[in-house]
Amino acid sequence: MPEPGLRQPDDTTDDAVLAFDIGGANLKAADGLGWCHAEPFAMWQEHSRLAEALKQILSQGPACRRVVATMTGEIADCFVSRTQGVRAILAALTEACRDRQLQIYLVDGSLVSSAVAGERCIEAAASNWHAVATLAAGLAKPEHGLLIDAGSTTIDIVPFREGRPCPLGRDDVSRLATGELVYTGIERTPVASLVQALPWRGRLHPIARERFADVQDAWLLQGMPLPSTRDTADGRPLDIPFAAARLARMLLLDASDWTLDEARQAAEFIVMAQVRLVVRCLQQVAATAAFPPAALVLSGHGDMLTRRCLQQLNWPNCRIISLAEQIGFEASRVGPAHALALIARGRSR
Repeated sequence: MPEPGLRQPDDTTDDAVLAFDIGGANLKAADGLGWCHAEPFAMWQEHSRLAEALKQILSQGPACRRVVATMTGEIADCFVSRTQGVRAILAALTEACRDRQLQIYLVDGSLVSSAVAGERCIEAAASNWHAVATLAAGLAKPEHGLLIDAGSTTIDIVPFREGRPCPLGRDDVSRLATGELVYTGIERTPVASLVQALPWRGRLHPIARERFADVQDAWLLQGMPLPSTRDTADGRPLDIPFAAARLARMLLLDASDWTLDEARQAAEFIVMAQVRLVVRCLQQVAATAAFPPAALVLSGHGDMLTRRCLQQLNWPNCRIISLAEQIGFEASRVGPAHALALIARGRSR
C-alpha cells in the first residue's frame, strides 16, 4: 500500500524528475522547473532518520518517476569513512525512492545507478560542485571564468572554459589544497576559526577559543538578512540582540558589557577576516588556472560575502552573472540540486 501523502510514480509524466543535494547540514531539492526546497538537517546527529526526511520532501514536491542525487553529507563525522557515508546515504535514498528510478551523480558528470555508485563511492562523494559548475559554464559560454558558490558551510571556486568545468582538483582533499574548496561559509563557521582577537575599547582583546559564536552572528550585525533560527552556537534565536551577546561571550563579556556599536565593530572585523581568507583562495585558483577570469558566476545564498570579496580584487573587466538574478534566489540557494535536475532533463540551463 502507498504511504499516506506520498506521490506515486504513476501520478506523473515519464520525464518528471526531482534532484536531491544531500549535505551534512542541509537537505536541498529541486525539479529544474522552479520548484525548490531547503531545510536544515544535522547529518552527524540525524543520519538514522535520513530516509524519513527524504520521503517527506518527496511527498511535498512535484510528482516524479525519477530521482537523481548528489551528496556531500558523507563527510559527517557520524561515519567512520567517506565510503561508509556514501553507502549509508545511498541506502536512505533507495528506501525513500521505492519504485522510482534512482540515479547518482558522479564527479565525472555521469549519472549511474545506486548499485554502481556504491562501487564507486569516492566518485559519488562530494560531487555537487560539478553539477552547479556545469550550469555556470553553460551560462557564461563562450567566456572562461570562475564559479563562486557560497553556502552556509563552504565555498566552491571552480574554473570553467569553453562551456565546461576545468577543475584543478576532483575530490575534497585535492580541492581543499588547490583553494577550490574553502571550508568557510556564510553561517556555520565558528568565529574562533577566523580570528584570534576582537576590537574592544580601543585595542584588540584576545578571544576564547570556543564555539560561543558563529560567523552568521557577524553577518547579521552587518545587515545581512538571515532566517530566524535556533541553529546557533547557544541555541538561542538568530536576532541582533542575541547575536551581539554571542559575540560578547567570545571576549568572555556579558552582553551588558558592550554597546551595539562595539558589537558591530567586532562583526566587521570578523567579516573582513573571512573576506581575506576567501580572496586568497580566489587569487590562488585564478593563478593556478593560468587565465584571468572573463566571467564570474555567483551562486548560493552567500552573495553578500562573495561581493565583498570581489571588491578586494583587481578584476575590473569581469562579467558578473548572478544565478539569483538568472533563476531566482531560492533556486540559487539550492543551486547544485537545480543544476542536477537540468542535467537529468538533458538541459544546460
